[in-house]
Amino acid sequence: MTSTANSRPYHVIVFGASGFTGQFVVEEVTRTLSDGPKGTMKWAIAGRSRQKLEKVLEQASATLTKPELMSEVGIILADVGDLASLATMCKQGVVVLNCVGPYRFYGEPVVKACIENGTHYMDICGEPQFLEGMQLKYQSQAAENGVYVIGSCGFDSIPADMGIQFTRDHFKGTLTAVESFLTISTGPEGGCIHDGTWQSAVYGFADSDKLRALRKKAGYKPLPVVGKKIKRRSTLFFSKEIEQYAVPFMGADPSVVKRTQRFLHKEYQESPVQYGAYVGVGGISSLVKLFFAGILFCFMVKFAFGRKLLIKFPEFFSFGVFSKVGPTRKQMEDSSFCFTFLGEGYTEGQDPTKGKPNAKIRTQVKGPDAGYVATPIAMVQAALTLLSEPESLPKMRSVEEKKRIKELGPDRPILQIQQQASDRGRAYTRNGLLL
Repeated sequence: MTSTANSRPYHVIVFGASGFTGQFVVEEVTRTLSDGPKGTMKWAIAGRSRQKLEKVLEQASATLTKPELMSEVGIILADVGDLASLATMCKQGVVVLNCVGPYRFYGEPVVKACIENGTHYMDICGEPQFLEGMQLKYQSQAAENGVYVIGSCGFDSIPADMGIQFTRDHFKGTLTAVESFLTISTGPEGGCIHDGTWQSAVYGFADSDKLRALRKKAGYKPLPVVGKKIKRRSTLFFSKEIEQYAVPFMGADPSVVKRTQRFLHKEYQESPVQYGAYVGVGGISSLVKLFFAGILFCFMVKFAFGRKLLIKFPEFFSFGVFSKVGPTRKQMEDSSFCFTFLGEGYTEGQDPTKGKPNAKIRTQVKGPDAGYVATPIAMVQAALTLLSEPESLPKMRSVEEKKRIKELGPDRPILQIQQQASDRGRAYTRNGLLL
């Protein structure tokens, strides 16, 4: 634990606790109180409205039969538009779990406040532009202040990144390439995703040029290709691996995995694993809906008026996949996900620079509802790792290393919790995620 751990009233602060995802993070923290440092967890929730925060505690208390929450959990008023309130919040906790998105609009003030006040930061962001922008802008300051800034601590990045690491750990030889196939299962009532994710997608596609410019500024160097170069699949194809149509996954997974591979290559001289991510879209009927929704989305996202319509009517333009209301608890209970990882490489003693791969491996990561059950599990377990297993984390950059950090350039990640498949990370199994 950090040197500030004993001087601050809270181990964890859930910021944005009254938001749709935040309320489920609150419930997950409640379930894991005994897993905190020395068997306890001192924590608080934070947001703009005391009334809404109290309502979240009341709901969690009733759902989990924990009446003591109302008196044991702290409440902090903080707003991303009020920097002084963010500083006050950060000074009270060891780690802040930021659930306020879209992060491109609301994330940076929280990152900045955490770094300036010596507080570790975690989020569940799936926006590459924000993640890489924060790395480029605050890398050195975070390192100098001894602060871990950890993005993408939810679904789908942790299952993807740790799935790659798990596959590599169990491959007897040199793993050179992995393809992942994500499938989502729902119950009789179907399922949907809260429109916060939809908003991130709309603005992400609209700003794709800015992301390319950001990466050019960062000066990322291509990772070496070890073994046979992975063949990228077409925009739409029928996958025999999952027996349904599939498309390339457009989320943050590929960039998160690539950052981890870059880190492992630079720090530990591990050969990088090539990665291709895909998601199943179902049969013909789902394919038709995806086709028309995709064309309409790509056209409208180019214009400000079109983006306003997309944001205002997510259910209409996504054929019900995204909703302002979000899924019901019944829908979440009946939903699950499965990541299938297909890897190839060279067995022990074989030279990866010669010949074709001679071995394959198949692994899976399975879990409950991806967005509002698996994500809170992953985020809270990541926080517990940081609090309870500091020896499992990459070493913090010392002042003496500052010069070397600058020489190496801005493509060095601040930290991704997924880079260390620690015992706490493996503990996802007992919390509903099966590695």
